[in-house]
Amino acid sequence: MDNWDEIKTAYQVARMGTVSGAAEMLGVHHATVIRHIDALEGRLGVKLFQRHARGYTPTEAGDDLFRVAQATDDQFSQLAGRIKGRGTEVSGELVVTSLVTLAPRMAPVLTEFQTAHPEVVVRYLTGERLFRLEYGEAHVAIRAGNAPDQPDNVVQPFVRQSMGIYATKAYVAAHGKPDHIHKGMTGHRFVGHDKEDNRAPFHKWLWTNVPSDAITFRSTDVRALEQAVLSGAGIGFLPVLEARANPDLVEIQTPQEDWAAPLWLVTHVDLHRTNKVQAFLTFLKERSSSWQVL
Repeated sequence: MDNWDEIKTAYQVARMGTVSGAAEMLGVHHATVIRHIDALEGRLGVKLFQRHARGYTPTEAGDDLFRVAQATDDQFSQLAGRIKGRGTEVSGELVVTSLVTLAPRMAPVLTEFQTAHPEVVVRYLTGERLFRLEYGEAHVAIRAGNAPDQPDNVVQPFVRQSMGIYATKAYVAAHGKPDHIHKGMTGHRFVGHDKEDNRAPFHKWLWTNVPSDAITFRSTDVRALEQAVLSGAGIGFLPVLEARANPDLVEIQTPQEDWAAPLWLVTHVDLHRTNKVQAFLTFLKERSSSWQVL
């Protein structure tokens, strides 16, 4: 690969956001960094960065290139470790992605893993977007719903994310507690996803069983929905494990099995057997043994 040095330089600029940061990381002069970027953009015939006063921001073409560069760099690091006899070392970036609702559980696990392996740099990415493992966007993805079927991915069953329907004690004191979601809903307010076609089973259930005019607080951000329930805006869904630990919440109805969503551990076949990924998967499975409820 004749221009790998240029790609590696541009990748570091994308990571650091500045020429000076990339130069320091690579141990070269900032003029070398600029020369590599100019040469690579000239060779490809596209702009890889938007230059601005705060630094460099990747363009869409830059993002495509850097995802591949990140995966390649990671594989080179793993290969170098094996060649040098450091195959048992767990270090470098570990990129994990999941739904944001898992953050209260994942953050402590990632912190504990990093404590055990201090040379690991954790990048925890959350959101509803499907991160593409084939482009090196993540080492480990935790996904909900049907089993992922993308080619070249290794998929393992994880746990089921149990969801329940809750309200605050203050809400119940003001509005009462319905005997059943299907009965006595007059005067009650619900918190739900703004998109009726959201794929989460508990969101589907809410839109099917509750009149739309009773869903009075809506958002596309699950963090906003959670905070709305905790603020007393109405009755809504929360992860059972966290909700039952909150003394200010009242469980409105016994959680149903069809509210739960299966979770899957997904890795790309090229990185699945690396020591870093295997070490984290083993660690995560051990720490998540208590996550299963119902």
